[in-house]
Amino acid sequence: MLRRMLEKSEFPKGLGFRLGGLLSVAILPIGLISVIQTLHLSREYERSSEIALLGRTATAAAGERALLQSALGTADALGPAVLEMLDQPQPCSDIMRGVVQRTVNFSYAGFTRLDGTTECSSVPGPQDLSQDPAHRLFVESPGTLIANSRMGATSAETTIAVIQPLYRGAEMLGYIAVSMSRDMLRSAHIAGLGGDDARILTFNSQGELLSRDENSTGNVVELLPTGIALPALLARSETTFTDRTASGEKRVFSVVPVVPGLVYALGSWTRRESGIAGIDLTTRTALVLPLILWAASLGVAYFAVYRLVLRHIRELRSQMRRFAIGDRSAPPPVLVDAPAEIEDMSQTFHNMARILIRDEEAMEAAVQEKTVLLKEVHHRVKNNLQLIASIINMQSRMIQHDDARQVLRSVQDRVASLATIYRNLYQAEHLDSVDADRLVSDIITQMTQASLEPTAHLRIETRLEPLVLMPDQAVPLSLLATEAFTNALKYAGAPEPGAQPWVQVTLCSEGPDRALLEVRNSIGGARRGAPGTGLGSQLIDAFAAQLEGTAELDEDEGQFTLRLHFRVEPLQKRSTAAPPPGNVVLTSAARPGSRH
Repeated sequence: MLRRMLEKSEFPKGLGFRLGGLLSVAILPIGLISVIQTLHLSREYERSSEIALLGRTATAAAGERALLQSALGTADALGPAVLEMLDQPQPCSDIMRGVVQRTVNFSYAGFTRLDGTTECSSVPGPQDLSQDPAHRLFVESPGTLIANSRMGATSAETTIAVIQPLYRGAEMLGYIAVSMSRDMLRSAHIAGLGGDDARILTFNSQGELLSRDENSTGNVVELLPTGIALPALLARSETTFTDRTASGEKRVFSVVPVVPGLVYALGSWTRRESGIAGIDLTTRTALVLPLILWAASLGVAYFAVYRLVLRHIRELRSQMRRFAIGDRSAPPPVLVDAPAEIEDMSQTFHNMARILIRDEEAMEAAVQEKTVLLKEVHHRVKNNLQLIASIINMQSRMIQHDDARQVLRSVQDRVASLATIYRNLYQAEHLDSVDADRLVSDIITQMTQASLEPTAHLRIETRLEPLVLMPDQAVPLSLLATEAFTNALKYAGAPEPGAQPWVQVTLCSEGPDRALLEVRNSIGGARRGAPGTGLGSQLIDAFAAQLEGTAELDEDEGQFTLRLHFRVEPLQKRSTAAPPPGNVVLTSAARPGSRH
């Protein structure tokens, strides 16, 4: 009887009742508190160990820091002397040799010009360092630099060059380089801060290895985290992290700046040497029981959530996705055996989908009918305009007066331009926009074929970038282009005897809401055609005003230019009742691991 009462009651079917009953088994507050406390202590201990590692790495590289800063100071100090003796190579070289002889740390000192030539150095005679690696790095990125070099090298081993740019006022003359051997830099490393498994190496901001301690033998890749190059470690400066090396060994790495912005030190430690391994066993032991309890509660919670919520939500989500991408074959079925809340949601979605399917069918039919009618209107307007242009053409053939014929010809071109606009409108996929580049191209082609004789030697060049305009802007733009191109054809002449006259038309975008129309033509001593009436200029100014721009005229050195900068009005957002599947983007698509 109690079972029948429960079956009739809606309360046991509620999501809260079912989840509460199952999740009550997973409530283990003591275990959770133990886990939190243990993890907190472990993080504090690890943080202290990481800070200690950074200090040990910085201390180990203190010798390299002092040596490199000494080299930077020496290079700075040599700058004024080199400026005074820049035109005296021998005295300048004596100064460089004196620096090297007085300081055992350095093996080379010299001034190198930007082209790589060196006449002032501690090495006798001029040198060409244009192929030196450090010189190429300096040319690519001028500035203070510490890099591998062949300057002052007496064997196959490269040296470490410290480079400071030399300026005279605002002009960069070259750079002063002070070199030292790798052994000298390696000897400055302070040993004894770690065991046999600790490794310290230094590298520059370009990712070049400068030195490593005496214990670091073999391939340097074995000391680096897997798949991470030295330049990528600059983003982890003054921090520690754990990763595996190429050999699969798990190590702790620390990165500290030796010379900020120029040289960095990388410490590579085993977990035993870093001091972090000491807490691993304690942490694992302390977490065994709480983790078991946590795993049991997690398993129960997941089973409860999946059984009562997730499987129904996923099914409902799949129904919504299929409906969103255009599946209108039938309303989605109502979920069965689901909690009351989810079942009510599924029923609501079923009713909504059924209503939307009915309304969309009626809306699509109405939109299709209106689209067909609007295309037919544009088609008939185009036909009427073409008919008017043909009548004007017939009338012009019957008139003997050249001026009257020219006037009718200009009117015919304007009517033909309007017809071209409406042809593009009814042929376009969307009726609320026009491809301006295609429109201008059609107008140029049409006028060229109608106005130029086959024997005319006129070169026409176009550069039309894709540009979409609203019809209200496309009309004045096409008419303005017609007037400008007509004038260009009319007055185009050879810029010099024997040269070919030309006309150039450019349409391009100048930003998100600006565009440029430019019509240029060559002009000669004698212009072709009869003098104009000024109507074309008036029309150009009027059309430019409609486009919220100003027509600029320029005549210079054998060419005439009409330039119009105008604002592009933003297109209205199109409403798509049922978008195609390829254009649908669902919110959950941005979630990692989501599938559709």
